[in-house]
Amino acid sequence: MKVFDIMSEHIVTVGLGEPVAAAARLLKQYNIGAVPVCDDRGNLRGMITDRDIAVRCVANGLSPTETKTGDIMTRGVVTVNDNAYVGDAARLMADAQIRRLPVCKDGRLVGMLSLADLARSTDCDAEAAEALCEISKNIRKV
Repeated sequence: MKVFDIMSEHIVTVGLGEPVAAAARLLKQYNIGAVPVCDDRGNLRGMITDRDIAVRCVANGLSPTETKTGDIMTRGVVTVNDNAYVGDAARLMADAQIRRLPVCKDGRLVGMLSLADLARSTDCDAEAAEALCEISKNIRKV
């Protein structure tokens, strides 16, 4: 099975030049923890997370209405090609310890693959379980 078979194609994105406050509103509106940041051609340039906003913007005394998403986003985002095998994508998620994987085709963002997408696919239950175990293995209860 290929990534394009189970990925979510309906994705919310924010532009590089948008204010951080706009990204925060998207996180709240869609109840998500990360938003892909794309340029004008739809190319993925980074991700902005609730943590990026808290740590890189607010904690540094920057204005969320004046600071641009491109200034505080996480760069060097791990991605997968839409034509990759789901098992390979699950291993990539486990190795990088990420729960959401941007899916690109020819450099353009075309979807997102989440652990939930893996779990919903009956062919991928083992891969999803393994990826979740790997992602969560450094979490300890105190």
